Amino acid sequence: MRKIFITGIGTDVGKTVISAILTEALQADYWKPIQAGFEDGTDKLRVKNWISNTISQFHEEQFLLKEPMSPHAAAELENKNIQLSDFKLPNCNNSNLIIEGAGGLLVPINNTHVVADLIMCLDAEVLLVSRNYLGSINHTLLTLNELLSRKLKISGIIFNGEKNEATESIILSKYKFPFVGRVNFHEEINKNVILGYSSQFKSI
Repeated sequence: MRKIFITGIGTDVGKTVISAILTEALQADYWKPIQAGFEDGTDKLRVKNWISNTISQFHEEQFLLKEPMSPHAAAELENKNIQLSDFKLPNCNNSNLIIEGAGGLLVPINNTHVVADLIMCLDAEVLLVSRNYLGSINHTLLTLNELLSRKLKISGIIFNGEKNEATESIILSKYKFPFVGRVNFHEEINKNVILGYSSQFKSI
């Protein structure tokens, strides 16, 4: 099974939308191992509501934490202790699994481990989501450098938001990772938006 881990350069950069698009494009299964904060609904339910195909399965979170905080802090409030050994891949009949991370690469899941350690534990390849904002060049290059230092497999980069040639060109020139595609900003995300982008990512 191919495991594609969607991580971002920070919080609210579009990981869930990108995860939905790739789930639709590959008719893959979807799994978010850690959900921190669900007052407005979980990311799993958002993705499920945006998907049109009938093949994808949506797997339960390993940890469903109430507070929208870093996983280590949200878990501590519930007297939980997240360990890498807790994570087991869901039972999938699908050949593709989209795994959505929590926050960025170095977000702590406990006092010792971060999201990057979870990626290594799951033996997944990484697709990085970068959104254009002031400081995103630094955040993106730092994330790519961390991925390289940990010798994680990088599938490529997706930019989320309107095109910024100056930002994107310098990012892509530094490490020569594949540019997978771009998703523009939308006021509302729905099935039609996700389906419209899915054809662009079928060959990832």
